[in-house]
Amino acid sequence: MHKKALVPIQFEQDIVTARAMGRTFSKDLCFDSINQARIVTAISELARNIYKYAGTGQICFEQIEKGNKHGLKITASDQGPGIREISKAMEPGYSTSGSLGVGIPGIKNMMDEFHLTSSPGSGTKVTVFKWQ
Repeated sequence: MHKKALVPIQFEQDIVTARAMGRTFSKDLCFDSINQARIVTAISELARNIYKYAGTGQICFEQIEKGNKHGLKITASDQGPGIREISKAMEPGYSTSGSLGVGIPGIKNMMDEFHLTSSPGSGTKVTVFKWQ
């Protein structure tokens, strides 16, 4: 079964909706409770970044298969201001907003694969995978 869903991020409440969708997908894929928590935490960070920095965007969830393994692909995208210095944003502790700066590096650490593309003025796209 190939399942796909999209959650628009426009309002703070949409972060909660995205988290709930991620929990549903991770349960459907039979991830254990630790990996479910990792997935939901990563989604929360991705959705909050869209809301906080871009204003609007979307998170796409997709059940995927690669050979004999299955997993969850999550793509967060926006048309916001973009990330000027991706390498700096990937450093733990770096923040442009006075936060703890654990969001993007934390997402990378929690997931199995991590891909980020961004350019100033054109938005940001983060795609992560969690394999079962």
